[in-house]
Amino acid sequence: MPSLRFTQVSFSFHDAAPLLTEVSLHLSPGWTGLVGENGSGKTTLLQLVSGTLTPTEGSIAHEDTHVMLCAQNVHSVDASIENLCAADDRDAHRLKALLHLRDDDLARWPTLSPGERKRWQVGAAVHAAPGILLLDEPTNHLDFVARDWLLKALQRYRGIGIVVSHDRTLLDELTSQTVWLHQAHLQTYPGAYSKARELRDAETKRALALRQSAQDASRAADQRLNEARRARDSAERAMSGRHRDPNDSDSRTLGAQTRRAWAEQRLAANVHRLRGAAQNARDAIADTPISTELGKSVFMHFQPAPKTRLLDLNVDELKAGEHVVLREVHLQLNRTDRIRIHGPNGSGKSTLVNALLKSSRLPRERLLYLPQELPQETGPQALEAVRALAPETRGRVLSLVAALGSDPDRLLASEEPSPGETRKLLLALGLGTHVWAAILDEPTNHLDVPTIERLETALAAFPGAVLLVTHDDAFAAKTTTVSWNIERQAVLTSQQRVDLTI
Repeated sequence: MPSLRFTQVSFSFHDAAPLLTEVSLHLSPGWTGLVGENGSGKTTLLQLVSGTLTPTEGSIAHEDTHVMLCAQNVHSVDASIENLCAADDRDAHRLKALLHLRDDDLARWPTLSPGERKRWQVGAAVHAAPGILLLDEPTNHLDFVARDWLLKALQRYRGIGIVVSHDRTLLDELTSQTVWLHQAHLQTYPGAYSKARELRDAETKRALALRQSAQDASRAADQRLNEARRARDSAERAMSGRHRDPNDSDSRTLGAQTRRAWAEQRLAANVHRLRGAAQNARDAIADTPISTELGKSVFMHFQPAPKTRLLDLNVDELKAGEHVVLREVHLQLNRTDRIRIHGPNGSGKSTLVNALLKSSRLPRERLLYLPQELPQETGPQALEAVRALAPETRGRVLSLVAALGSDPDRLLASEEPSPGETRKLLLALGLGTHVWAAILDEPTNHLDVPTIERLETALAAFPGAVLLVTHDDAFAAKTTTVSWNIERQAVLTSQQRVDLTI
């Protein structure tokens, strides 16, 4: 049976902190979910398996088989996509029908939505039937219908599959085991994400209980040590106040001195023993990280926009290339609106967002726009922008970075953050500098599940306007109140039946 084996593998970039430390892993055919915080090294692990990177120490072994990596971004048509398009066999026809792929899509590739390109990328990988298939966020940009198509296609694969995804539904329906990457180590759990999460939460709860017990023991040991020290100091003061009686004989004085020395030794030994016990108790306290919550001070002194209307758009039609996607568009975004743009892939959501941005007359520093995909240089640029902020503003921004699940000090010390960390930086920059409007096109792309939950909290607390493109209904319900639904080239407005707490 084919297998993939990590043996004492370590990896780090140059002098940076290690992303993997002496990890061992054995995988057989079937799908494994790889999860972990943004920046923990999930994409790096996939690159090590694919051979793009080489371990610093240890070895990665598998049979002489084809390894295929589907990266997060899909910019161009590669040979595997061309092969699937040209294939005329029964399996290829069935796969293209399953994913709703049309051969003429390749001729208009630049105008395809990211979700349409992603279906071609993953479909081509499944058609190539590699021995090992690696997927990095395969459902980015996909609506629920397209995700179901993709899931059915992936369930046809029979090799060794590893999938990195923030999509809990995909992980639960596709994978049979979960590998958790945390602080350069791997932990394997049986079952899909939800079961693994329950097991991990139980482990964390036990660790916190042990930590609390160790802290209680440490405090008790310190108390006993302090009591012993006070007893010793009191005895020493009493003994030093005694004076030799002129009538005492030398033998009586010698005996008293001996008894006093013994008493001093016993007290000193007791203090020494309790000091050691107190130190051992402190050493037993586990280093269990505590999640940073969003502080109320982040949005203090927020100054709303002076005008009620921030953006508006009134056009007869909107085009993507030569293709008309929307007609009779008459929309506006007010300073306290919280709006979701909803519709299937290719319906014109991103086109609508871009048109709204072009019509904007807001000062650039008062508008946060987060597109679906970011250029590679965005991360280093965002780091420089944070470093250049005034101390008070930089403090707010870094508080948001921490609340979104990243270590600000480590992030500022890095040279190139991961795609997920870059998104956190841009979100923190915008919200922390008190923009008037946040326009976010699929903001959960590249974010891990815990970060998505933290982002819900941050956006719910943000007092400005929010315009959100997302396929995640739960995320939209926590952050928006109105939906712009795109249907048959029209935008229909509806009130979402949710209670939004700000």
